[in-house]
Amino acid sequence: MLVSNFHNNCQSKKVVVDFTASWCGPCRFIAPILADIAKKTPHVIFLKVDVDELKAVAEELAVEAMPTFLFLKDGELKDRLWRKSWLSKQCQHSSSSKTESLRTRSWVLGRKNFWQP
Repeated sequence: MLVSNFHNNCQSKKVVVDFTASWCGPCRFIAPILADIAKKTPHVIFLKVDVDELKAVAEELAVEAMPTFLFLKDGELKDRLWRKSWLSKQCQHSSSSKTESLRTRSWVLGRKNFWQP
């Protein structure tokens, strides 16, 4: 019910939903990167969902790991990325925070067709 209402209200819009938690280290790491991307893509709506505060939404969308990102376009789910897919790429090499930040930005922005206005 919550999700169907959300989808109906997001018709003809691009939306990134960031499922996060206050205790999640990777969520805190990626937060400033997403904030920067949001500033540079004003045609995309960014939403944060705290899974501890909105358990019903997380359960309805089968969110089991944080962070999880949903990419919606015109009310339809186009892509889903979650912690395991992100960390597997992040942990391939030990590197500086700057390099990790660039890899994370690349990982999120890798949905090329999604970001275009």
